[in-house]
Amino acid sequence: MQSPESIIHGKPNDRVPLDSLPPMPSVDPIDEVIEEEEDNGAFPQQARVDELEGNGITASDIKRLKEANFFTAASVAYATLRQIAAVKGISENKATKLQEAAYQVVEMGFTTAAETFARQEQLITITTGSKALDGILRGGIETGSLTEIYGEFRTGKSQLCHQLAVTCQLPIDMGGAEGRCLFIDTESTFRADRIHAIATRYGLDPAAVMGNIAYAHSYNSDHLLKLLDIAKKLMSQSRFSLIVVDSIMAQLRTDYSGRGELSARQVHLAMILRTLRGLADDYGVAVVYTNQVVAQVDGLSFAPDPKKPIGGNIIAHASTTRLQFRKGRAEQRICRICDSPCLPESECQFGIYQEGIDDPREKEPVDEDN
Repeated sequence: MQSPESIIHGKPNDRVPLDSLPPMPSVDPIDEVIEEEEDNGAFPQQARVDELEGNGITASDIKRLKEANFFTAASVAYATLRQIAAVKGISENKATKLQEAAYQVVEMGFTTAAETFARQEQLITITTGSKALDGILRGGIETGSLTEIYGEFRTGKSQLCHQLAVTCQLPIDMGGAEGRCLFIDTESTFRADRIHAIATRYGLDPAAVMGNIAYAHSYNSDHLLKLLDIAKKLMSQSRFSLIVVDSIMAQLRTDYSGRGELSARQVHLAMILRTLRGLADDYGVAVVYTNQVVAQVDGLSFAPDPKKPIGGNIIAHASTTRLQFRKGRAEQRICRICDSPCLPESECQFGIYQEGIDDPREKEPVDEDN
């Protein structure tokens, strides 16, 4: 049997049964805080798929659903009848029964705008480390939604991902979400020493913080989808508050080339985004993915900013919030909110330093006499 490390870091051709995937190691003090908060109802757990058993639904049916990565009742309720019937050993009649049973457990009907507003007011946000950036985001990165960060190289996209991987573990009163991070790296930009420096800034044990980050390197776009399936298993076993994909389009740009494969690429991208959306809905995690940009060469280069994010309208519609990062002076960077259902279009400056993302700092004047 392969080691746990080879399961997460293994090549896409490795065939590893999901049942052999071990839970994340217990690391204090995160687990103790989460257990206490769950007892108080602060983190209501999703109903597990096991609760659907009965009324013609057998334990074997539940086992088949789990083998197909349906671990919660919500995942069954949100799936189409065709997707459920595609599970090996599940007939169309049984799929109908499963879907109806899931509808009884998961609230999917109408509610009032007042109740929706009250629920949205209680959403947890994850601090970025910069008060200015948190200010325009109204607290930070929102959980339960998809946030896209795009920009040129060296604009701070990966740096913010490292920052969030740490701050998501902080207590809620410190701007965190008291949960683990799942980090999928497609460009080999993950650096553990950055996690160590940022954790030290917040007075956290770097070893404990890194133990709460499930890291995987994606080798191609098919492997990325496979890793997201493994993520469903991990999240059914332990509380996570953040998913990071850095970056979402890097491998799709090379796996599919030319206009002849554009349609297939966009379909694959839509599947990835749909899976991420499902994880955000099922487990209430914040989903953050970075995106690359492309220069426009259609004669409109006279525009103020001729660079645009790749992925087309599919990724634009899927992202709840879109942030554009630009370079500033020295360590300073600029973030602009390009699209959001609740945030006005605005921008701010932040800085990238040894201990992570922070507000811009003024450099001390140099004493020329010395």
